[in-house]
Amino acid sequence: MGTALSGLFGTIIALAIVLGLAWLVLRGLRQWQDRGFGRPADLPDHPMRFVRALPIGQRERLMLVEVKGELMLIGVSQGSISLLRNWGETAAPPPIGESAP
Repeated sequence: MGTALSGLFGTIIALAIVLGLAWLVLRGLRQWQDRGFGRPADLPDHPMRFVRALPIGQRERLMLVEVKGELMLIGVSQGSISLLRNWGETAAPPPIGESAP
């Protein structure tokens, strides 16, 4: 019984170490990537944020992204990207299920 518990305890410790190292590596990669795009590492949020995607075909999808406070609906296909709607900084999109004016 003692060997089984020590083996389980060792496994838990090893898992905690691996998860901690993975977290540190991912955090470092994120900071490295942010510096590559010319963004200071101490800023908390990206100027561009992915909100939601809706597949409408095999390779086509609608994507909702926020860029510097503006919400945009874009259509993405294999060969192009098109801006379909821009809600600006102050206006919000209609709730799901309601139509736009």
